[in-house]
Formats: sequence, C-alpha cells, structure tokens
Amino acid sequence: MIKQILGRIPRKPSKASQNDAYNDGGVNGIGPNSINSSKSTSAAASKSSNSGSGASRTSNGILAPQSSKSNQSKKPGQVGPLLLSGAYEALPSFRDVPSAEKQGLFIKKLNMCCVVFDFNDPSKNVREKDIKRQTLLELVDYISSVSSKFNEVTMQGITKMVSTNLFRTFPSSNHEKKALESYDQDEEDQMLEPAWSHLQVVYEFLLRFVASPETDAKLAKRYIDQAFVLKLLDLFDSEDQREREYLKTILHRVYGKFMVHRPFIRKAINNIFFWFIFETQKHNGIAEMLEILGSIINGFALPLKEEHKLFLVRALIPLHKPKCVSMYHQQLSYCITQFVEKDAKLSDTVIRGLLKYWPITNSSKEVMFLGELEEVLEATQPSEFQRCMVPLFRQIGQCLSSSHFQVAERALFLWNNDHIRTLITQNRQVILPIIFPAMEENTRSHWNQAVRSLTLNVRKIFSDVDQELFDECLATFQEDETKEKETQEKRESTWKRLEDVAASKALNTEVGLVSRFDSTAISTSQKPRATPGS
Repeated sequence: MIKQILGRIPRKPSKASQNDAYNDGGVNGIGPNSINSSKSTSAAASKSSNSGSGASRTSNGILAPQSSKSNQSKKPGQVGPLLLSGAYEALPSFRDVPSAEKQGLFIKKLNMCCVVFDFNDPSKNVREKDIKRQTLLELVDYISSVSSKFNEVTMQGITKMVSTNLFRTFPSSNHEKKALESYDQDEEDQMLEPAWSHLQVVYEFLLRFVASPETDAKLAKRYIDQAFVLKLLDLFDSEDQREREYLKTILHRVYGKFMVHRPFIRKAINNIFFWFIFETQKHNGIAEMLEILGSIINGFALPLKEEHKLFLVRALIPLHKPKCVSMYHQQLSYCITQFVEKDAKLSDTVIRGLLKYWPITNSSKEVMFLGELEEVLEATQPSEFQRCMVPLFRQIGQCLSSSHFQVAERALFLWNNDHIRTLITQNRQVILPIIFPAMEENTRSHWNQAVRSLTLNVRKIFSDVDQELFDECLATFQEDETKEKETQEKRESTWKRLEDVAASKALNTEVGLVSRFDSTAISTSQKPRATPGS
C-alpha cells in the first residue's frame, strides 16, 4: 500500500527530461510552449522563461542569455552568454525534420541566434560565428517560404532575436572626433561595421518578415511598436552605408504596413531633424531619411494637412542651414519640390525660406541653391511668383555679378528654362530694372568669357521682347553711372581738400614748434649767469 502511494507522488524531473518537457534543445532554454511561462509555479520552468533572471544552462551546455532588455543594452560586439568550449552546435536543418516540428525548430534557431559575438577580434569564436551565420541564412530561407500566419509566440521570438543583434549604441567618440569637413570624405573612407556578415542577414530576415503576407499587422504591432521603431531610427546614425540602405528599405515597409505608426514615424524623424539642425549638425542618415520622406510626401492626400505644411516650414526648409547640406541636398530638394507640386501656394514660402538661408561665402552651396531654385520655379504659378519676385531677383542679381564664374553661369542658366523665362518675361517691368545693372557690368568687365556670352544672350532676350523697356533701363543705368561718377569725383575732391588742409595745418604746426623752440633756446642763452655767493 505504501509503495502504491509513493508511486503516485510526482518525482522531480531531471535537467534533461525538463528540457524535453519544454520541447527545447536550443541555446536559450526557451521553447515555443515556454516563452510566456513566467507565471508557472514550477521553479525549473521559471528559469527557462523570458522573465527569468540570470542565465540558465541548456542541454547543449551553453549559458542562455538574460532577458531581451539586457541584450539590447549590450555594447556592439559583446558576447551575451558565456560560451563553453565546443558547446555552440548547429541545429538540424528544416529539411531534416517533419513539418509539424518546423515551427519549434524555428523558435530554437531564433533563440540560438540571440548570441552576439565579438567581431573586433577576427580570430575569436570563428567556428561559432560560422554556425550562427549559417543558421541565420536558414532562418531567412524559412521565413520566405512559410505558408501560415505567424503566431504571437513566433513574433515574440523574431523581434527578440532582431533586437538582440541590431539594437546597439554607437560609440560617442565617432561623433566627437569627426569635424564637419569629414562629411566630404570619400565613401571608401567611411567606417564599416565589423559584424556586417551577421548584421546583413539579420536585416534581410527582418525585411522579409515585415514584407511577408503571413505577417499580420494587427498582431505584429504589439512587438514592432513605437519603441522598436525609435531604435530602428537610432540606427540610421550608423557610419556603414550598407546598414543605412537596409534601414531605409525596412522603415519604408514598416511605414507602409503599419498605418497606426505613420504619424509617430513622421514625428520621430522630425525630432531627429531638429536635433541635427539646432544642436549637433552631425548625423549620418539624413539623406536616407529624406529619401523615405520623399516617397511619403508623394503619397500625401490633397488638400495638404496643416501638420504637413508645418513640417515643411519648421524642419525641411531649415535643413538648408547646416554646412554639410551637400551630403543630402539632392534628397532635400526632391522633398521640397514634392510639396510645391502638391500645393502651388507653398512656392512663395519655399522661395522665401531659401532666401533666408542663402549662403554668403560658400560658392558651391550657392550653386546648389540655384539648382534647387530652378526646380521650385518650374512648379511655381504666376500668382505665387509675383509675390516673391522682388526679393528673389535682388538675390539673383547678386549672383549674376558674382566673381565666381560658376555662380554667375548657373544664375544665367535660369533663362534656358522655358517656364521660368515665361514668368520673367511676363513680369519684365519689375524684374529687368532690378537685374539690369548686374548684366551691364558683366558684359563690360566680367573676367570670364562664358559669363559675358551668356549675359549677352539674356540681354538680347529682353531687348527682343521689349526694346522700349530695355532702352529705358539702359538710359537709367547710364544716368546712374554718370551720377555715380560725379559723386565719386566730388568725394575725391573733398578728400583732396581735406588732405591739403591737413597738410597745411601740419606744416604750420611744425613751423610754430620750430620757432617756439628757437625762441626758447635764445632766451636760455641770454639769461645772466649767477655770480658766486649770490
């Protein structure tokens, strides 16, 4: 009787049987049925769950990593669990297991790939790194061929693996040692991520997961949440352009699939721009984020929301201010032009914004601004053009008379655009008097022959369209020139008189000093000597 009673009492399972009970033979000791087992009353089960503290040893003899939060806070290249010699073993291939076991094997492989290796030392963990890369490639193939919806457990494992491998903090010294001039360095000189052989496959895995039709956005948004998106955006500051290209594609897919995150993504990018413009002026991913925004702006519905117009005024236009604008100007110009094409009334706002940040001493930046100005003017309507043409052509007049031939040449190329030439011709009564002095000076005295030839062509356009106005402007210019000569002559004669007066006063003062010195010397010599005893 006693033996029967004792036989009914459940025995404490061994470590091996415990792992089998959780259907787990992977790295982290976490199986598909035990990820949410934090509420289990079994002490052994709680050690293998996500909420367990510390590290648990698996059947392979590998210490499992701690929670995902601790993994995310690791420095790049830091190994999570402590690897024992020969303990990191490859799991069976998906082809070698029945279909019913593939999902469990998928989870095990995900957990196995949560180990982060140190790539700063190429000779360290070479075998383990190769095993992990092959496992990651298998995961990419599996996620591309899966034919059933991902459940919550699978999504949790996916986001944990991705977060552990990708989310890291870049060394602050990278920014501190980089001067603004370093943004002009060649692409070959950019720092490359040493762990890219693994990171690339993880990015490919994440991209295919987000783009997969088997990923339910309503369920996935619990794991690809706002915190996940913010950490993705932080990675845009990577110095490795290959990483930024992957991030650009992935974030664009996230924006398209998760509609609930769209306002948050726009706001987060807006905040990054603010920090870049007004604080650091150093960021590696501005161009890639602007590429994403260009596609987003292209899809804005009409009429434009006030939120989008404020984004243009407060974030996009001030992006012309930083010295390193050449690194992202092409993408910025596309975004700006998209706004003007969506709403023609914004052209006046954009042009005045460009004039506000117009460079004074940077000629190459000035050439870029003129190119962007042409794109904006091409989408500008006559009514909006008239609102800003006076300050605009005052600036263009300064460009025409620039001693830097590329600036003057680029400004003269505006007349090659049919739409812009039409706008100028229609408003020639206002525009020609503003720019005529600059054109006349170019034809007379500019050192560059190409600039002089282009200026003559522009003068001919105006004279052919309205000879009377052209003659009036020429007469006014000659009259002003005569007045200027007279003023200059008066100024020179005034200075000459002042110089003569100053010279005469200096001469009289010198004569007075000499005569005073002589009289003092004479009186001193005629003074009687004192007699002894007096």
